[in-house]
Amino acid sequence: MTKKESSKVLVPRIPELLAPAGNYEKMVTAIHYGADAVYMGGKHFSLRARAGNFSDTVMREAVAYAHEHGVKVYITINILAHNRDFADLDAYLLSLREADVDALIISDPGILLRARKAVPEIPVHLSTQANVTNAQSALFWFEQGVSRLNLARELSLQEFQEVRKTVSGELEIFVHGAICISYSGRCMLSNYMTGRDANQGACAHPCRYKYRLVEEKRPGEYFPVEEDERGTYIFNSKDLCLLPGLPELVASGADSLKIEGRMKSIFYVGGVTRIYRAALDYLKELPAAAWENPAEIRLPENIATEVAKIGTRGGTENFFKQVPGGSEMIYDKSRMDMTVEPVAVIRKEGVSPLVEARNVLETGDVIEYMLPGVEGIRLTVQRMETENGEETVRANPGNRIVLYTEPSLEQGRLNGILRRQKKHL
Repeated sequence: MTKKESSKVLVPRIPELLAPAGNYEKMVTAIHYGADAVYMGGKHFSLRARAGNFSDTVMREAVAYAHEHGVKVYITINILAHNRDFADLDAYLLSLREADVDALIISDPGILLRARKAVPEIPVHLSTQANVTNAQSALFWFEQGVSRLNLARELSLQEFQEVRKTVSGELEIFVHGAICISYSGRCMLSNYMTGRDANQGACAHPCRYKYRLVEEKRPGEYFPVEEDERGTYIFNSKDLCLLPGLPELVASGADSLKIEGRMKSIFYVGGVTRIYRAALDYLKELPAAAWENPAEIRLPENIATEVAKIGTRGGTENFFKQVPGGSEMIYDKSRMDMTVEPVAVIRKEGVSPLVEARNVLETGDVIEYMLPGVEGIRLTVQRMETENGEETVRANPGNRIVLYTEPSLEQGRLNGILRRQKKHL
């Protein structure tokens, strides 16, 4: 990390914001809401095999679009590989070089070895699946030619700082998103329960299932699996959220802040990206004196308020300040109830934009346009027309309609998201 000196206070450099791109639309959304870089997977070798992912042709188009907007693209090749996985690897690596990708995200030493030989000019970022938890491991991987490490999510802030003091290479850390109940995501539960290999990209997410207990001599009698004072018995962790500790993390020298969520919706991707973009932009404008004590820096309240609208599993700082306990789990449902929902995406700008509905939208609905940052524009739907000019009072998911609102949506931009308070809670 480089710092500049201002009034004898070292002001940290604002890190890169790295957002998930499970498909082309999610990539465009992440870029629209302020990502500096995106990460995505091809049709093979990725740990999110059931995300939309990118064919070779679409990947080239995606990289070109991102580069046109000044955004970098990192490609996940982060499976734990078996011998059979190497047959087509070199050809795939060469296709990524032709696509002009900016880096490869790798966890397997064998894949790293092949990448360094086949495409040595493409930087390699080490995946969190390699679970780097100490400075000596970090030194080892940098000696293998890796240019960036995504450190294990089991590290505390203090441990991150210790690694930072030891190494000079780039360090990346997850700041938001789902947490595997297993160590650094190396889980076998899906394999045993469904036959789908999580370490080959096919996780069935059994940690989110609702479990009950049955005794063999009482078939059909199901008992809830509950928490009591003796311990916790459910696998469902709250989602990671390091917003409160963001100033300390920035001051400690993180080079990149990563958002999990290639399988999440564009509403999630856009919503979380804009929140962290707003937080980093706020920190960037702080006076130098504020950095004398980063732990005392507080983000504006409206940033924290926005996080609650994303509708995932609540938030936990995980290991950031202390070892997590039972309060970091959810026991009665797979996720928290959403209070806000997306209703449309802008497909053509204008005072009366063309939008694509994502939930039922009706005349008279009160909606909000999500500006970049954390502000929004409150709107009332006055009238809707089909693309053929026919007036309608209802748009169903997937319908494309011309939207007339009060006030008019002059500030609406292509790929911007419209949302509303959920009608039925």
